[in-house]
Amino acid sequence: MLLKMNFTQQRRVRLAQGLWLLSWLAVMCGAFIFCLGVYLKTELIRRDEVMDNTEIHVVPNILMMVGLASIGTNWLASRVCQDSLDASRFPRWKVLLLAWFVVAALLCYMLIAVVVLSYALQGSLEESLKVGLRNGIRFYKDTDVPGRCFQKETIDRLQMEFRCCGNNNFKDWFEVQWVSNRYLDFTSKDVKDRIRSNVDGRYLLDGVPFSCCNPSSPRPCMRYHLTDNSAHYRYEYQAEELNLHSRGCRQALIDYYMGLLNSTGPGVISVILIQMSVLLSLRYLQTAVEGAMALEDPEGDSEGYLLEKGVKETIEDVKATVLNLLKFGQVDPSDAEESPVAADVDKAASPTPAS
Repeated sequence: MLLKMNFTQQRRVRLAQGLWLLSWLAVMCGAFIFCLGVYLKTELIRRDEVMDNTEIHVVPNILMMVGLASIGTNWLASRVCQDSLDASRFPRWKVLLLAWFVVAALLCYMLIAVVVLSYALQGSLEESLKVGLRNGIRFYKDTDVPGRCFQKETIDRLQMEFRCCGNNNFKDWFEVQWVSNRYLDFTSKDVKDRIRSNVDGRYLLDGVPFSCCNPSSPRPCMRYHLTDNSAHYRYEYQAEELNLHSRGCRQALIDYYMGLLNSTGPGVISVILIQMSVLLSLRYLQTAVEGAMALEDPEGDSEGYLLEKGVKETIEDVKATVLNLLKFGQVDPSDAEESPVAADVDKAASPTPAS
């Protein structure tokens, strides 16, 4: 037996009481995990317009699912603790406990997967934001186009809230026409010259939207002619610290979301440790109570253990049990083919009744 321990009646009672409290703590942890998943999901949905794919949503989805499952399984563990010292009520849990251990172990593995995915999906999140922000900036001017009319407000709010500008930096706005044709005077020589000077016929500016302005800058916001030193007094494009947000929105959002995901790591790891404690404690309680019942002395001493055999032997037994269950559910094709022949032989061999 692996990690065997001796349990008296008093020790079993203390274990059941402590496990009952630990189970309810795990229930609250499950509620915390679920709320954490809902919060992350909400934050991702808020910025869904500037994301190209939703692969990162797998993290909050798993958290919500695991949180709900943890609430149910640990509530069930608390009920088992209440019935563990009652010889008439505990046997009804014996069959259900095997499934409980499987589900509890699966929850721990899924929580570990959440921690791993939080770091593994950073590249996917970055690429999603790169494409999504690029499209958002490109459609910024389409305030009259159905399906895109919200992009201007989304980008402006994003740049003001996260104090960022453009995808990588403010120069991204130089490469797109972000002013709608509706607000351009095509009789103006300056507008005509800018459109003619561009191969694609776009109205490009060395300027940025108002939401790129840094309100903490002492100098009034300069939005236009950012590359023209003569357009502003005492201004040098290469050396001047512009009064715009210097950080790109992609990096700002990556820092924000990765900060959220990284902050969940310690909490999730704590929940894993609590869930593992419940799993191991319940296993000791189960084997100790079943050992006392097997001796037909519910108040006598008994032994509790984690595994009845070694790890290797236990794995082999589980594998054999699963294979037997699979074989039990299959039909042997050779038997199915031989059955009609056998039936014909039996029919021919059977004597005809006398008339």
